[in-house]
Amino acid sequence: MGAQYSDKIEEVLSDPDRITEALAAGVREALKKHKQAGNPVVVWRDGKMVWLKPEEIQV
Repeated sequence: MGAQYSDKIEEVLSDPDRITEALAAGVREALKKHKQAGNPVVVWRDGKMVWLKPEEIQV
């Protein structure tokens, strides 16, 4: 990996807000795609795994 890439990676990884936003955007996109495709998702609620039907997914 070239120095130009490692510099950018270090810059991105040093910004926790940027990481959090990137992860949140990825989750939103995944939920949107699951809902559009009619697929359920699993979430964690009150210490348990719970399946959400596509119509229950909030994007």
